[in-house]
Amino acid sequence: MMRDAFLRWPSREALGREGIPRPRRLLAWAVRLLVAGVLLWSAFHDDRVHGRTAMAGTGGVLVAAVLARAFFRLTIEHRLWPSVTLLLLLLGLAAGVHAVGFETPATVVWCGSAIAALERLPLTAALPTAGAGFAAFALVSGGEWLSAAATTGGMALAGYALRLDAEARGNAQRLLVQERAARAAEAESAALAERARIAREIHDVLAHSLSAQLVHLEAARLLIERGAGRDRILERVVAARGMARDGLDETRQALSALRGELTPLEEFLTGLVRATAGAEVTVAGERRPLPADVSQTVRRVAQEALTNVRKHAPGARVRLRLDYEPDQVSLHVKDSGGPPGELAGAGGGYGLLGMRERAELLGGSLEAGPGEEGFVVTLKVPV
Repeated sequence: MMRDAFLRWPSREALGREGIPRPRRLLAWAVRLLVAGVLLWSAFHDDRVHGRTAMAGTGGVLVAAVLARAFFRLTIEHRLWPSVTLLLLLLGLAAGVHAVGFETPATVVWCGSAIAALERLPLTAALPTAGAGFAAFALVSGGEWLSAAATTGGMALAGYALRLDAEARGNAQRLLVQERAARAAEAESAALAERARIAREIHDVLAHSLSAQLVHLEAARLLIERGAGRDRILERVVAARGMARDGLDETRQALSALRGELTPLEEFLTGLVRATAGAEVTVAGERRPLPADVSQTVRRVAQEALTNVRKHAPGARVRLRLDYEPDQVSLHVKDSGGPPGELAGAGGGYGLLGMRERAELLGGSLEAGPGEEGFVVTLKVPV
């Protein structure tokens, strides 16, 4: 781990400008302008500096600025050897500038290059490069070795502190990006789940309504083929029209459910059995509000079960029982059985399968099969 720490670059987020507050950016530019002003002032304040020497000093300052900017860009791209080469060029430029008498600019470039190396390079490359810059500064400082050591040590700590601060900012920036991506993924997942719920709701409503209409229309067709009386055929057609009207009502109820405007479950089941001859409903347990998806599943299973009774055991007595249990809600639908109706083969046969899948999506279960008398459907959904 220690070896990785020495070989690891500061992150691109740490080396870039993203996430830096505006006041801090303004402060950084103020420092850069101050350094440039010091360099230019030190290049021209001496009376000995004039003519070609002044032009050379100005050119040296401009070259140093270009090299420093290129170094910053290359470190963001994590290009090691070009970055180190630029730093060495800066250190060499400072040595040349010092040789012709520009001591202050040389000192600024040496120290600045060393601090930048500690802040922006892997430590394996930063330490020797920074050491060369600080050593050059110590050699030409002309003061006592203790004072020079304290000064270089302070600048080294400043460079490393800037590195730690940049890495902390980079980590915060990466976490922010990850959090935004997670929120976007969560929002997309929620949108897809909501679309699936809407599609499933509309499909279930249409499947129930059209299946019920198919029962009566198929009966009308069979009656016509057998030459039955007009009144019996008209009865089936009127029933199909009633199913279509009920389908429209159920569609409106589904839209209301999607808007969170559900009628009480007990009231819905009461209305459902009222429209089915020989059906009754009982409610057990302490009544309480149910989540919308759970309530809709109970409603759809009850509808599908009653439709199947009308198809497979017409005229049978049906008992619905809704149980509010501590950790789940259960729906039991039992019919008294009877001879199969003439429309037992009508429809696709996917109703109970779809209801079972719907229950399993909520962590529940649906069981359907023969009972003691007729057919039994049992739905259990945790709440």
